[in-house]
Amino acid sequence: MQRWRGLDAVPANWGRCVVTIGVFDGVHLGHQELIGEAVAIAAREGVPSVLLTFDPHPSEVVRPGTHPPVLTTTTRKAELVEAIGVDVFCALPFTPELAALSAADFVQGMLVDQLHASVVVIGQNFRFGNRAGGDLATLTALGASRGFQAVGVPLLVHEAVPLSASFVRTSLEAGDVQAAARALGRPHRVDGVVVHGDQRGRELGFPTANLSTERYAMIPADGVYAGRLVALDEHGGTVPDGVLGVAAISVGTNPTFDGQDRVVESFVLDFSGDLYGRRVGVEFLHRLRGMVKYEGLEPLIVQMTLDVEQTRALMLDGA
Repeated sequence: MQRWRGLDAVPANWGRCVVTIGVFDGVHLGHQELIGEAVAIAAREGVPSVLLTFDPHPSEVVRPGTHPPVLTTTTRKAELVEAIGVDVFCALPFTPELAALSAADFVQGMLVDQLHASVVVIGQNFRFGNRAGGDLATLTALGASRGFQAVGVPLLVHEAVPLSASFVRTSLEAGDVQAAARALGRPHRVDGVVVHGDQRGRELGFPTANLSTERYAMIPADGVYAGRLVALDEHGGTVPDGVLGVAAISVGTNPTFDGQDRVVESFVLDFSGDLYGRRVGVEFLHRLRGMVKYEGLEPLIVQMTLDVEQTRALMLDGA
């Protein structure tokens, strides 16, 4: 799969293609269905499929300070859509100038003049152009006069609710990582770099990998989870067969120690290597409990031991 940053990367001899447009945060099952439709149409027409997404999230430009928590990094998003069969992943820098384009100017400048789209596939609720003035009807009308077909894909309903990135975020904010996983088609993952923490875990007999995450990363609700650590390469891509181990994961401020900063810490079972400075992904599979403040170290150590035993039972003994 080719990866472009902006449309300046479009080759001079570029021909027709099938384009799908969206933020696609999370690449959940609904996104996968929509993207799969674009890939299938491109295959039938014998042209490349292009996924056009935006970076940063449009809301941060249109309404600064409203950036939603991010389910997938741009690198992870590209990785996931490549697995669906997309030929070109294009992250379009979302700027005030782009936000100011009318729906007609966006279509003419991006989809017609630069990408030469023959078909454009969007979700039926997708809006585009200045003040979100364009919708599927707009795209259909513009396509009729500019030589491309517009295809709208209905929203996928999940658990009686239209499936969306907002649904996944709401599930994670409630700590329901299993509902999020069902909507995503895989466990939710938070990527980052392992950094030095306060070393308390080591002193307690449970050395943890502390994760430094991206600014807007969608971190599940405070609590303790069972999951996995996976290895990433220097660019944040998933290393093939790179599972580092099963982990008991703590999310929160360490209330027993009156902590102030919210952190993600993972105790990797049966692991003895050095993770400092490595890029890793933390996958959340089961919620074990909420965050509790303990009176002293002894009850905390007892509970941590139980957390590890429960993680082992869920992730290893029952596998």
